[in-house]
Amino acid sequence: MSDLFWLTDAQMARLAPFFPRSHGKPRVEDRRVLSGIIFINRNGLRWRDAPAAYGPHKTLYSRWKRWSEKGIFARMMAGLAAEHGEKTTVMIDATYLKAHRTATSMAAKKGGVVA
Repeated sequence: MSDLFWLTDAQMARLAPFFPRSHGKPRVEDRRVLSGIIFINRNGLRWRDAPAAYGPHKTLYSRWKRWSEKGIFARMMAGLAAEHGEKTTVMIDATYLKAHRTATSMAAKKGGVVA
């Protein structure tokens, strides 16, 4: 597949300080696993649907689960955001929720119970 996502050397260098130290058996290649995790999350795929180039789907899920529980991904995001130096935060919510027709006040107009 030519549309696979791979982290660059510069991106890996920025992320490396946030990686936990390996204890005992060395981890599999961080670039391959993190690129696979990003690919899965970005495309909304199931872990089982990960392309073979990223390695076994079980490895991707295990790393994602373990590092998420330890807060490593949260520290990565906070650390990268702190490096940016942005003093103010601007957030835009583009959520669109469609209300079901029973969520309206139609019940009150048709003789229903008025709150």
